[in-house]
Amino acid sequence: MKTALVQYSPEWENIEKNIEKIERLLSGISSPLDLIVFPEMTLTGFTMNQKDFGEDIDGASFRYFMDLSNRLKTDVICGIIEKEGSNYYNSSVHFSKGLIAAVYRKIHLFSHSKENNYYAKGKDPVVTKVGGIKTGMSVCYDLRFPELYRLLRKEGSEILIDIANWPVDRIEHWRVLLRTRAIENQSYVIGVNRTGNDPFYKYNGYSSVYDPMGNLITESKDEEKVLIADLDSDEVRKTRDTFKFGEDICLI
Repeated sequence: MKTALVQYSPEWENIEKNIEKIERLLSGISSPLDLIVFPEMTLTGFTMNQKDFGEDIDGASFRYFMDLSNRLKTDVICGIIEKEGSNYYNSSVHFSKGLIAAVYRKIHLFSHSKENNYYAKGKDPVVTKVGGIKTGMSVCYDLRFPELYRLLRKEGSEILIDIANWPVDRIEHWRVLLRTRAIENQSYVIGVNRTGNDPFYKYNGYSSVYDPMGNLITESKDEEKVLIADLDSDEVRKTRDTFKFGEDICLI
């Protein structure tokens, strides 16, 4: 499965400019893709101005990514501030060839930045299918909580995806945790982070892909770049058949 990780520096709260940036980044890709993954809150940055940027299905972000996935005949996973009634969610949305395939609402809200004061907490883990492969969805701070990923593995996920705005100060945690989630779940792990600055934090990327043994497949620091990785679900099955760690789990 040919997968693109779009690591870029979004203009703060500027949806139109960020769409232009993404179009320029993707214009350099000539071969077909099966999946494109973007950072958390893809078109706004990690904003607490949820009332200004929250969207329902008719919003600008939803419309853009529906169109993008339809134009490129591919699957897209991105971050959108989702509005439902009076609640706002930091969501990861899976689009498949122009349609919404799944929506995951971030369960673990980052209290250190008061995210929990602005967004409602998601309740349910979400496993979607990309090209027939079960894929577990997560957002940024979720990465620190292995229980979520164990549930995603239990539901058959062979790929785990975390989209993030993870700052420089704690970037080594990001790198270690991505690799750990791959090793402990014998899954591919895709982490897509942003670069650049917002009014509060500095970011240096380190978007990356790890294989089911925890080996690094690709990684990029600092630069705006589209990383390409080929994922083979047979590698997941081979790893799990060889090392049957999943069968030895004892829940306490």
